[in-house]
Amino acid sequence: MPTKKTTAKTTKKTKIPQQMFDLTALLDKVEFVPTAESVGEVIAYADGVVRASGLDDVQAGEIVEISGKKFGLALNLEENSVGIVVMGDSMGIKVGDLVTRTGRILSIGVSDSIIGRVINSLGQPQDGKGFFPITQYMPLEKIAPGVMARQSVSVPLQTGIKAIDAMIPIGRGQRELIIGDRSTGKTAIGLGAIINQHDQDVICVYVAIGQKRAAVAQTMKIFEDHGALDYTIIVSASASDSAAEQFLAPYTGLAVAEYFLEQGKDVLIIYDDLSKHAQAYREISLLLRRPSGREAYPGDVFYLHSRLLERACRLNKEHGGGSITALPIIETQANDVSAYIPTNVISITDGQIYLEADLFNAGMKPAINVGLSVSRVGSAAQVKAIKQVAGTMKLDLAQFRELQAFAQFSSDLDERTKKTLDRGIRVNGVLRQGWDDPLSMAEQVTVIFAAVKGLLDTVREEMIQKWEASYVEYLHASHQTLLDKITAEQKLDDDLNKKLQEAIEVFNNLHPEFMIEKEVK
Repeated sequence: MPTKKTTAKTTKKTKIPQQMFDLTALLDKVEFVPTAESVGEVIAYADGVVRASGLDDVQAGEIVEISGKKFGLALNLEENSVGIVVMGDSMGIKVGDLVTRTGRILSIGVSDSIIGRVINSLGQPQDGKGFFPITQYMPLEKIAPGVMARQSVSVPLQTGIKAIDAMIPIGRGQRELIIGDRSTGKTAIGLGAIINQHDQDVICVYVAIGQKRAAVAQTMKIFEDHGALDYTIIVSASASDSAAEQFLAPYTGLAVAEYFLEQGKDVLIIYDDLSKHAQAYREISLLLRRPSGREAYPGDVFYLHSRLLERACRLNKEHGGGSITALPIIETQANDVSAYIPTNVISITDGQIYLEADLFNAGMKPAINVGLSVSRVGSAAQVKAIKQVAGTMKLDLAQFRELQAFAQFSSDLDERTKKTLDRGIRVNGVLRQGWDDPLSMAEQVTVIFAAVKGLLDTVREEMIQKWEASYVEYLHASHQTLLDKITAEQKLDDDLNKKLQEAIEVFNNLHPEFMIEKEVK
């Protein structure tokens, strides 16, 4: 049965030995205020999970102290015991150890100084730069903002990746899933999106779950090299950390994001990846003896991710006007999007970017399957200039890939089919892009304009990438005012269309090395 131990606050500092503790005799000598303290003791311990008796007043999600040295998180509240997950190093815990409440629901200390730092799931620095000052404690678990506090998603979040910004636009406050098999470039899209925020006034949070420490160090170096660490926080729960820390990492990242959201700022958060997060939660749940369901996951694994992703939002002016844009990453096995965790997260998010291994192996990077990728916010979160030039691009590409598969089995193609295939090859070629080479909105508009208007039809297929790089340089050198006008107005009128077409024609005449040689009759 749970027990409570009664302690006395004495006016004297002398400690009364246990064998002399006689309540009747003590009443005459000591003035005290009786208080009840909920304490317990460890009755079982294995694999980082403690079962403690007592603690009948403990709260779900409360931090408890074990033996005065270790800390744990109370997760299972049962009739006669409490299931506690140990946070950090669990060596030295044994049956009979005292467990005491702290009265503090799990939270981490944050401040503006956290920008540019690497922290663990408990908010402790991991980059060797010492502690940062704490101005506020943010709870890891929090109710998502209500419907009345939100506004619709209408401001674009530019990733700098042409294929995404043109066909699968992401808005500030949106939740867009990045899904695909291992080694198809999912992390690269997330890192590229962060690098592109250097002039967008967006704070970025990158959550690394279950990765090697070397990979996290490499990511930090990439951010440093591109100047992205000036506005980015990395939350790391590496593969060598406990399942509890991997389980808490996304909530820690979100707590940091909500700190800046409360200041009215726009935040981008990448969860890399939630497949490992679900596996860590499954491990904890099975150790806590929670009944498992489909694929051995507990029944509340959907709630695990929904209460995380529902907190991504765009607030209205009355609530500060900030936003949190979430890009969760999910790893599939053999392109199986119908597995448990992928279907769960697909149903929670506002669309998905589906990366295909076959496209990746064929050299298409980013390997986005246009047919299976979708943004449920759509062109509501897209700059009008990009909408104007890329309006039919997604449909054209889907038709091209169907026609391309058909054309492999036919040697005799009519002129119209050949022209459609040639156009599709060039549009497809324009969408190839290095993940660390983001383009501004105006640069994307000018390049896509050339492809969809047929101004690349005379460019050799193998030279499209070089043509694009040279063309963008040429625009900055000779037509910077044109780029500035597109950036300022964010739409194309007849005058801009004409000037763009003229600029491309002049550039093509200046660079015959990119062109298909005309047949001499």
